[in-house]
Amino acid sequence: MRNRNLVLTLFVLLLALPLIAMPRLRVSENRRFLVYEDGRPFFYLGDTAWELFHRLSREDAEKYLRNRASLRFTVIQAVVLAELNGLDDPNPYGHKPLLGNDPARPNEEYFSHVDWIVNKANELGLFIGMLPTWGNMWSPRRDAKGIFNRENAAVYGRWLGQRYKNKDLIWILGGDRPAEAEEQKEILRAMARGLREGDEGRHLITFHPSGGEGSSTWFHEEPWLDFNMRQNGHEQNFRPRYAMTQMDYERSPVKPVFDGEPLYEDHPIAFNAKDHGHSVAADVRRPLYWDLFSGAFGHTYGHHSVWQMWTAARTPVNNPLMPWYEAILQPGAAQMRHARALLESRPFLTRIPDDSVIVPATPPTAVPGTGLKRLVATRASAGSYCMIYTPAGRPFKVRLEVITGSKVKAWWFNPRTGRAQAAGEFDNRGEREFVPPDKGEMLDWVLVLDDAAKHFPAPGLAR
Repeated sequence: MRNRNLVLTLFVLLLALPLIAMPRLRVSENRRFLVYEDGRPFFYLGDTAWELFHRLSREDAEKYLRNRASLRFTVIQAVVLAELNGLDDPNPYGHKPLLGNDPARPNEEYFSHVDWIVNKANELGLFIGMLPTWGNMWSPRRDAKGIFNRENAAVYGRWLGQRYKNKDLIWILGGDRPAEAEEQKEILRAMARGLREGDEGRHLITFHPSGGEGSSTWFHEEPWLDFNMRQNGHEQNFRPRYAMTQMDYERSPVKPVFDGEPLYEDHPIAFNAKDHGHSVAADVRRPLYWDLFSGAFGHTYGHHSVWQMWTAARTPVNNPLMPWYEAILQPGAAQMRHARALLESRPFLTRIPDDSVIVPATPPTAVPGTGLKRLVATRASAGSYCMIYTPAGRPFKVRLEVITGSKVKAWWFNPRTGRAQAAGEFDNRGEREFVPPDKGEMLDWVLVLDDAAKHFPAPGLAR
């Protein structure tokens, strides 16, 4: 009897304890990165699973989430009120998100499924990048009518914030629409205000813009916007889109920036498969390094079948090539983790973009390589290391004096495998030409230069 009473007492005490807050994120002191509360760097490696809550059963959602967790993704971007007829087409259990399509009347049965997926993602170490709604519901196109106004946007935001305030997530407003009219901006401001009131300021907030744009276009100086998200979109070339990452990096006031929707794997290039075909793994690796080396604090991957969770039973959008459960095994997704491993192998929070370390080509240009072949560079601000990305296996020259030590140790890092190999040790003076181990137009490499006195380990997953 005594033991039973003791167990009962402990149970009551546990119920009385306050909820333990999940790990929280914040912006770093230098305003360039995201970090945990204790200052540890957070690498935002995202995946676009826009239709996750709307189209996948719990069994399928767990299959997807376990795959992404195994590939070292850290954020899953998903939409509560989904783009593809998300208000009227029910989820796999027959539930719609809103009663009477009223944002002030959420359907508890629909949200219990969202809860399950959020909890499973957090259990697997994944944050949810949660979009409260797709943009067509606050910025409708053509003759369609939206469902949001300033009042119900604040109510819906407050309700969501309260419901998920103890979960690992990041709020992402927007949903692939420009905020051009003042009323649209006011709706988004009201929703952001509601989220902040509901979750008591526990989560970061950003904005997912339309293609070729960034959140900075409309909201850079807004106090609720913690960091900028770009949608550089489904183009192949460095300019003009991917060059805009550094433009946002250089804005004032300083805010972190990253690309939340670059070219997806197996996507019709420029939305024109007839003329340009579908993208391949090399096409999604280039934006990964272009963005990261141009000042982005993280990066989002996407697959054309996965964002829409397409199967043969669904109406396809823009010619997907395979069902989502096959698409999660495509090589580009697995190769994203190599960039994370590379950058985490060196001091993280001092990294800056600096293409000046690359010697201009002949005839002179600002940086060698254009279009698909643009080189980019990043380095530690104090010069302890430098990394140069080349999309093709071609020789290029580097200014060694960017490294502070008297001796420079060089490595070749393979973005396709995550392995590295030593490339020699050199005196720190003048310019030096480096030739990638393999030559070819789709064989990209990263040259890593270290201050030899720092005794850094081999970069990435090298053995």
